[in-house]
Amino acid sequence: LKKFCKNLSKSTFRIELNTILIVTKARDNSLISLTKELALHLLTHYPNIVVYIDSNLSTSKTCQLNNFSRLKYWDKQLVLTNPKLFDLVITLGGDGTILFVSSLFQNFVPPIIGFSLGSLGFLTNFQFNTYPTLFQYLSTNKIIKTNLRLRLECSVYDQHHHLVMQKIVLNEITIDRGPTPYICNLELYGNNSLITIAQADGLCIATPTGSTAYSLSAGGSLVHPEVNAISVTPICPHTLSFRPIVLPDNMTIKVNSSPESRNNAYLAFDGKARYELNKKSYVIIKTSPYYFPTVIHSNNEYFDSVSENLHWNVRKKQKPLS
Repeated sequence: LKKFCKNLSKSTFRIELNTILIVTKARDNSLISLTKELALHLLTHYPNIVVYIDSNLSTSKTCQLNNFSRLKYWDKQLVLTNPKLFDLVITLGGDGTILFVSSLFQNFVPPIIGFSLGSLGFLTNFQFNTYPTLFQYLSTNKIIKTNLRLRLECSVYDQHHHLVMQKIVLNEITIDRGPTPYICNLELYGNNSLITIAQADGLCIATPTGSTAYSLSAGGSLVHPEVNAISVTPICPHTLSFRPIVLPDNMTIKVNSSPESRNNAYLAFDGKARYELNKKSYVIIKTSPYYFPTVIHSNNEYFDSVSENLHWNVRKKQKPLS
């Protein structure tokens, strides 16, 4: 069973590249020419591939490729309603672009290749200038190896237990005090049993992927993406004994404001879509059945990313005794 679970976290499977989606970092004009370069390469060298680029680039003079009938344009509605249309997703940007892709694919997710062209690159481990070799390899071998990253399904219910909204997050959901000056009183349940009442600025409930983001800044631990677990990290707790905790991935978590709380709480899903959670509403958080498959660049990419981006355990070596 242990070996079976280990094999699940890293999956190798065959892939037929027929339709590729290119997602370019928004509002970065420097990436438009690179989008054109990549799309032109795929359309020229692989005559059976259909390439989708952002519909916002359809009017860009820098990105004109009118000679190809296999060039198409995507918008958010197309991706949300047809997630299985695409065999592969390519991102040009940083981790924020990866998070945007996660928000587009709220159930089925194709494999993701992230080219590092943004500010931060925990999840974008491929260099852009390697794309000719990479796609030559994929077209020849038709084999891809991915890291299946856990996501969280977050469901908000009102006082009548009616579903109000549902989001799937790759990094974290935060429940915090928002613009009010008062701390939160948040009741935290695990599998219907009260774990604790958090008196703090809020709670950050994160995936292993999200453990290098907000959770880490709030004092949470780094969690390797192959460890299926849920991190609960208090944000500025009112007691020093309230430390972060790692929970099993099969636990269903419920969070609501205590009746004695002075104010409503506020939700954020991967840093977006703020929602006010009143005292009679609650949020249920559990592991999503739809994992997020990122293509593996190297066997040591996680530790390489942590060392490069966080300078993890970087210090001068101790001098030997003379």
